[in-house]
Amino acid sequence: MQWPKKTAAHLSALALGAAMATALGVPGALAAAPLHPRVDELVAAKATASGQRLAAPAADAEFLRRAWLDFAGTIPSATQARQFIADPSPTKRAQLIGRLMAAPTFAERMAEVFNIQLMERNGDSEDWRGYLRAAFATNRPWDQMTREMLSPDFKDASLRGAGHFITRRLEKVGQQETDYPGLTRDVGRLFMGVDLQCCQCHRHLTVKEYKQVDFNGLFTVFSNARLQAAAGDYKTPWVQEGLMTNKYEFVSVLNQVKGSTGPRVPLGAEVPLPDPAKDPLWIVPPNTKTRSAGVPKFSALGELSRRMASPENPYFARNIANRIWWQFMGRGLVEPLDLHHAENPASHPELIDTLAKELVAHRYDLKWLVGELALTQAYQRTGVLPAGAPAAPVELFTAALERPLSAEQFLRAVLAALGEQERIVEGRGWEGLAGPRHTLKEFETTFLGALANAPREPELAVNPTLRAALFLRNNDRVQWLLERRRGNLVDRVASMTDTAAMADELSLAIFTRPAAAEEKAALATHLQRNAGERERALGRFAWAMISSIEFFTNH
Repeated sequence: MQWPKKTAAHLSALALGAAMATALGVPGALAAAPLHPRVDELVAAKATASGQRLAAPAADAEFLRRAWLDFAGTIPSATQARQFIADPSPTKRAQLIGRLMAAPTFAERMAEVFNIQLMERNGDSEDWRGYLRAAFATNRPWDQMTREMLSPDFKDASLRGAGHFITRRLEKVGQQETDYPGLTRDVGRLFMGVDLQCCQCHRHLTVKEYKQVDFNGLFTVFSNARLQAAAGDYKTPWVQEGLMTNKYEFVSVLNQVKGSTGPRVPLGAEVPLPDPAKDPLWIVPPNTKTRSAGVPKFSALGELSRRMASPENPYFARNIANRIWWQFMGRGLVEPLDLHHAENPASHPELIDTLAKELVAHRYDLKWLVGELALTQAYQRTGVLPAGAPAAPVELFTAALERPLSAEQFLRAVLAALGEQERIVEGRGWEGLAGPRHTLKEFETTFLGALANAPREPELAVNPTLRAALFLRNNDRVQWLLERRRGNLVDRVASMTDTAAMADELSLAIFTRPAAAEEKAALATHLQRNAGERERALGRFAWAMISSIEFFTNH
């Protein structure tokens, strides 16, 4: 399979985009001018200018597994893999993406992605997860979601879950003070790609654009907020703002220079504060009898949320475009993700500008952006460069980058591969089986405890650990999955007699591809050596496959 030439590529892109747009119900006007061929032109131009060759398209099996993991959070069945690989349709990839993105599992997958990115394993909340699922199921624009997270409506049952982003970070840990600096830093880096940590006490020592006033303009917004316990109309912990009429004063520890600021979006203009002599200060005045602190008319959180999630703030669109690119391509156009500044330019400046501009034009429609990226040659490339091509810098995106699976993806892929999804996820198929019955919650606790990153550690990479290796080798639930039970993978393969067909079934179920000749030979040898314990031998062979780097990565 070869990519078409430039003119044909544009025609093909239009056809592919129209096919997926039809599946997703996208208006024809948006499908008429697709983004993905422009993305590919910019990636190819940079590679050519750097003297690098582009990798060929991924094989159907490689693409199928990648798409399922990215858009459904799991892998397809062996039957689904066979059907896709055998399908001769030239638009089957676009149609697959369309189906996966139209399915309910896409919203669940995106909610999971953003939960990991925004909360960084720092506590859980069903209200928060429900908010994210509903937002992605209805394709809520990213600017609207951001406003709902930074200035939450805690009385609205459908929106209060958004407040978990702030309330979790305002919770005290032991005897420690509320971590207002941590919340300040998190908002800057996660919503703008600007890490202001070094600016709390002085100007940034290495980034000229980042000033102490930027940190403190954001800090004063959050230090004015107080976490309140659920009560009355508030069914969850909520945030109450105090009256704000004075600027926040700060001093540099480097040169003792003093400064002051009202609320401000980092690298933006200061928000004017109300004048006590002229402006009304309260919507609901404080009440000493009821000990109510009142509701100020000026909301610093409201001002911040509106000004941050605005087309006038260029960092906002660039940051989310960069993070979406990172999620699906394995590396950001700007790296590190939270250090956008003039001396750290994007690997493809015109490309990130295009993504940000188009995202604003499409009203921060993340589903549209994800769909366009999925149709690019950049996303659909194999990870192997052409024979004889020199190794290329990863930031050129000349070949697909391997991405480790999240703990959630890994668990779902294991359950799907080993044929225990119906029992564990759906709770069906236990009839007549002896022994313990396990639940999905039990598996989630076990797998996330062994494979997920530590709380508050950005999950930008998943590094193999001794703990994870020992878990896969010794954990009782992992070993349980490898036992023969009615209808699971070991049961299906054990009932077969042809070792080549057995190897194919194992490989299609686990790796989403047919088995190679040497793999078929290895299985035959393994079974011959363990003829007296055939079922256990098949379980051990499957264990070796799910423990491999090939299974642990999204190619």
